[in-house]
Amino acid sequence: MTSDRFSRQSFLGENSQPSIEQAVIGVVGLGGGGGHIVQQSAHVGFLHYRLFDRDSADTSNLNRLVTATEADAEAETLKTELARRRILSIRSEATVDVFPCRWQDNPENLRGCDVVVGCVDGFAERRELEIACRRYLIPLIDIGMDVHIVGDEPPRMGGQVILSMPGALCMTCLGFLNEASLAREANRYGDAGPRPQVVWPNGVLASTAVGLVVDLVTDWTRSMRGPVYLMYDGNSHTVTPHPRLVYHDGSPCTHFPVHQVGRPVFTNL
Repeated sequence: MTSDRFSRQSFLGENSQPSIEQAVIGVVGLGGGGGHIVQQSAHVGFLHYRLFDRDSADTSNLNRLVTATEADAEAETLKTELARRRILSIRSEATVDVFPCRWQDNPENLRGCDVVVGCVDGFAERRELEIACRRYLIPLIDIGMDVHIVGDEPPRMGGQVILSMPGALCMTCLGFLNEASLAREANRYGDAGPRPQVVWPNGVLASTAVGLVVDLVTDWTRSMRGPVYLMYDGNSHTVTPHPRLVYHDGSPCTHFPVHQVGRPVFTNL
């Protein structure tokens, strides 16, 4: 049955399915994007998960949270439990470790992942997650979307999918994270605030991220050797490489030296 189940993705390579089933995937944030991530990962065949989110479902989530029902919103079911339930309904033999807390409260379990997908709000949260993943040489895939309204123009929907690969360009090198945006967010007390969210851009971004996860694990395209920076234009319904990466001058990342890895050690000077 297992052979038949995954026969249509055999193009990924002869040993692709064992690689997928042995990998440990971490997902930080199980809302609009993270719900799609765990659902699609289970369909592909991933068996080992570490999931982080301290929030519960509510009625305002139902326009985008594919793991939740109206009954879940009424019961305020934890998003970690919703994700676990969805994964096990697709792959009953999966191991799903859930942490209904901030990932910073349980970092040891994040460090055991082979790849992490970040579906978080806010620039500071992204920076902290990237720092942790870089220190432990874990590829991090970041996804996010937002809607901007300027004057009488139609709303502009945009988003990104970024692979922060250890040893390659980071999100600061790519210009996505910068001191100005971090300072503006800090002035709002670090709260990303309620941002527009709908199900279809989350699905597009999450599907792209799952494709990157599969490529990292199986190496089926034999091309995942550096960073990825894709921009999503919801108005034109396109996903394209970001010009910042296309026209990068080739200089290496200076923010995360490859020798600064492992648990930090503090000494008295």
